[in-house]
Amino acid sequence: MLSNIREIELPSNSEIFLYLMKLQLKQIGKPFHLQAINETGNTVDMDGSPDIGGTNLGARPMELLVMGLMGCSSIDVLMILGKKKVEIEDFQVSASAEREKVGEVKLFSTIELLFQIKGTGTEAQYRQAIELSLDKYCSVAKTLEKTAKITYKLEF
Repeated sequence: MLSNIREIELPSNSEIFLYLMKLQLKQIGKPFHLQAINETGNTVDMDGSPDIGGTNLGARPMELLVMGLMGCSSIDVLMILGKKKVEIEDFQVSASAEREKVGEVKLFSTIELLFQIKGTGTEAQYRQAIELSLDKYCSVAKTLEKTAKITYKLEF
C-alpha cells in the first residue's frame, strides 16, 4: 500500500500530463561499467571514477546530468531559432559545474554553460532563445535549478 499518495486539488484551468519513461540498466563490466538503454535501443555507458575502482569506460552519472542539461537546452535553442528562420552554421555548448558536499552527497551548486553559435541570427535572438530555454522550457534546467545556480555565456 502506498501511504504517501495524496489527492491534490488543482485550479480548474490546470492541465497535468504524465509521461512514462522506461529505461533499463545492466552491468557490462566489473566493477562499475554500466550501460543504460532507452526504449528505442540507444545506449549510454557509465562508469565510476578510478579513485573508487572504476575503469573510465563511461561517463559518470553526475556528468550525464550536466550533459542532459546541455542537450535539453540545445534542442530548445535550436528549435526556437529555427522557428525564427535563423540559419545555424556552427553550434557548440560547453559546461563548467561545481559541486558542494551537503551531508553525504555532493550536489551541483553552480553550472555555467557557454553557448558558441555562428549563424544568421543576432545577439538578441540568441540570448532570447537561450533564456527561454533555461527559464521556461528545459525540464532538465528546471530540475537542476533546485540546487544549482545555472548561468550562461554567449559567443557568436
